[in-house]
Amino acid sequence: MNEQRYLPWEWLVVAAAGIMVVTMGARQSLGLFLAPIDQTTGLGIATISLAMAVAQFVWGAVQPIAGAIADRYGSGRVIVAGLLLLAAGQTLTPFVGTGFGLAVTIGILQAAGAGIASFSVLVGATMRQLPVYSRGMASGIINAGGSFGQFLFAPILQRIIAGFGWPIAMWFLAAVAVLTTPAARILRASPRIITGEGADLGLGAAVKSALGDRSYSLLHAGFFACGFHIAFLVTHMPGEISLCGLPAEVASWSLAIIGLANIIGSLLAGWGVGRYRSKYILAGMYISRAVLIGLYLLAPKTTATFYIFAAGLGLTWLATVPPTAGIVGKLFGPRYLSTLFGLTLLSHQTGAFFGAWLGGLAMTHLGNYNVMWYADAALAIAAAIVNLPIREPRVVREAVA
Repeated sequence: MNEQRYLPWEWLVVAAAGIMVVTMGARQSLGLFLAPIDQTTGLGIATISLAMAVAQFVWGAVQPIAGAIADRYGSGRVIVAGLLLLAAGQTLTPFVGTGFGLAVTIGILQAAGAGIASFSVLVGATMRQLPVYSRGMASGIINAGGSFGQFLFAPILQRIIAGFGWPIAMWFLAAVAVLTTPAARILRASPRIITGEGADLGLGAAVKSALGDRSYSLLHAGFFACGFHIAFLVTHMPGEISLCGLPAEVASWSLAIIGLANIIGSLLAGWGVGRYRSKYILAGMYISRAVLIGLYLLAPKTTATFYIFAAGLGLTWLATVPPTAGIVGKLFGPRYLSTLFGLTLLSHQTGAFFGAWLGGLAMTHLGNYNVMWYADAALAIAAAIVNLPIREPRVVREAVA
């Protein structure tokens, strides 16, 4: 009989959520650095946006690789390596002044480090060590950690940038990343703690089976649109707010409000995953984004509009992660969840690359983001539609023994 040993969920979930506070707080606040870096280097919005677009893709590309290593050897050392790589990129960024240099420090080092110590490894490490009935809420809490990081870091970084300059803000993030590394020790347990949920056919067979599954492909398509949406907004919302003649503080507080609202959204999503079919939760989230964008385009561009828009967006911002991870877990089990969910995140970040990059091109060549808003709304509607045919087992409620 295979051994099942469940660790106290509080330790696991709090450690994973704490790491998410740091890695996602830094990532989701990166748009605040776009204008200051441009003012210092004179590289132009398009060039810096390209570096940030590379970061979006790299963040997703490393997830299945880091997930596969964690699935085979355990998560602790993988998470520490990610945090140190993130800190290295943040430390070096103020010393570069070319587009290529930013592509290396922001696009590769920072993004790879944040990706290694992010969703796929953290969710996989936690889900394998928790009973089935705890996984939905646990993933919601971990996801809320990333949202809290955005709420926490955005106004702090804006104040540091305004008072001491963006290099000091970047070095502040590096110091926080290094100080977070001890939390990885709690998540260092063997990847084989839970092996009782089906036969283990090996990583290669699991990936091959997943890639041939139509539902898995549809989930990837929807998550591509999600990535486009989030990367466009997190990179270019400060620029949109500036175009409307509003101060930089409105941008930082808008990002903070998104993070705060997504704490609520993530917890609600985690709760819902244990009670309803995740594909319907995802479809509802994507449709709500299209509606919000339409209302935003019709509304006067005031401070109140941006704060209300941010609150509405925040309810679904990263709350798509628990139902998406939940579907992957239902379809294929928790054994290789880090790898399989990592591949889903790669699709998400491929969309994110285009959201960040095309936003910069639109601003450079058209002088506004109007075409991006229409594209974002159309993709949100498409994402809602492709999630509906997903083959997802119905939820079976389990009582806690």
